[in-house]
Amino acid sequence: MADDYLVRIGKLIRDARQHRGWTQSQLAEALNTSQSAVNRIERGNQNISLEMIARIGEALDSEIVSLGYAGPMHLRVVGGRRLSGSIDVKTSKNACVALLCASLLNKGRTVLRRVARIEEVYRLLEVLNSIGVRTRWINDGVDLEIVPPARLDMDAMDAEAARRTRSIIMFLGPLLHRLDHFRLPYAGGCDLGTRTIEPHMIALRRFGLDIAATEGLYHAEVARDVTPDRPIVLTERGDTVTENALLAAARSAGTTVIRNASSNYMVQDLCFFLEALGVEVEGIGTTTLTVHGVPTIDVDVDYSPSEDPVEAMSLLAAAVVTESELTVKRVPIEFLEIELAVLEEMGLDHDRTPEYAADNGRTRLIDLTVRPSKLEAPIDKIHPMPFPGLNIDNVPFFAAIAAAAQGKTLIHDWVYDNRAIYLTDLNRLGGRLQLLDPHRVLVEGPTRWRAAEMMCPPALRPAVVVLLAMMAAEGTSVLRNVYVINRGYEDLAERLNSVGAQIETFRDI
Repeated sequence: MADDYLVRIGKLIRDARQHRGWTQSQLAEALNTSQSAVNRIERGNQNISLEMIARIGEALDSEIVSLGYAGPMHLRVVGGRRLSGSIDVKTSKNACVALLCASLLNKGRTVLRRVARIEEVYRLLEVLNSIGVRTRWINDGVDLEIVPPARLDMDAMDAEAARRTRSIIMFLGPLLHRLDHFRLPYAGGCDLGTRTIEPHMIALRRFGLDIAATEGLYHAEVARDVTPDRPIVLTERGDTVTENALLAAARSAGTTVIRNASSNYMVQDLCFFLEALGVEVEGIGTTTLTVHGVPTIDVDVDYSPSEDPVEAMSLLAAAVVTESELTVKRVPIEFLEIELAVLEEMGLDHDRTPEYAADNGRTRLIDLTVRPSKLEAPIDKIHPMPFPGLNIDNVPFFAAIAAAAQGKTLIHDWVYDNRAIYLTDLNRLGGRLQLLDPHRVLVEGPTRWRAAEMMCPPALRPAVVVLLAMMAAEGTSVLRNVYVINRGYEDLAERLNSVGAQIETFRDI
């Protein structure tokens, strides 16, 4: 029992340290102890006094480090408040996790600018650190430096962290160039129903990767004499599938053609990053990518991932459901044009600035001001399509927006097995959503939102949709166990508070 508490305390300390943006060495210096002692504490392998716990809490300025197990994080929302002012869009969560995986291609030093400080990134960093990759937050915790070892220690992989993220599947592409055989835990992440990895396997077999799945592990073997001899046609135009194929092709000698590729925002960011590594990629933004591989990559690279269009959609939706005037800055317009076209037809009152370039020099940004609007339900159903269609991850936000509009809106979320079901949680807050089948939901508005206490849906975007509805509901709501939101958003509650929301973070002690 004592060992169990040491492990729990160690994890709390580790999470608080990473949230502060400190390395183990920086914490050790503040405590006047050694980095190895901090490492033992975080792993639960060292007895720790109450005095030391208090010193660590003071050093990290964190309430998370406490005398007991803090339990899951919850949000208390005082709704019915109008938002105002301006808010910046953070860098793309999905681009950042792809670039973390892509850093394994490089023998040199990788610096990623303004990396999203989210749980998904932390889990991947834990995995990378456990296999020998050195990472540290630099420039006051804003940017991330990544330095790989000469040899990866796959036997030391943090399997628990790996299982908590679906992004681990994107280790396959880079690792097949570094190891003849290796193991990876099954991919985790959101609970969105069965999501097969077979499309990944179909693409990666062309590079000599063979996978056997047993007892929670993927067992990988690589045949070095196998290379693509004709274009690779992806059986699913998925983002991570395309990224894995790109990662495999980047260090494969010769030219690889990838057809039916996703051209979504995170794929484009990955292509730009590969170009910074010296890999030529033709057809960026189209469904046919031609990759001129470089067998060895050893460069020091500095790259700025672009802003997140799904976060931008989240903030836009927050303004709509709370009937607020809000300026959302650094919006990647290329990846929100369809969404805005639909909203214009619904009656959204908004202005946009001229376009300007993101820090990567390639992605087009605008600043978008949204004003209170009388919305009408769209004539056609809301449904996602691969880019340049309406983004799959933006569909759930239309459930909250449609609930604020006059009339009935049909939402057809055909991609995921469960997500439409989770959207019906809005009924607990006064919504009128009728589930027609596991993929289709009929939303009737306008809605008189009401406060409620409820558990957070286990999928990221529906969870945020529920939070937005709570912000619109008069009274005090409670959203319990919001880890899934922290997987994809950095300090969302605090940032919404900065523009007028009233959201309090708390834990059960």
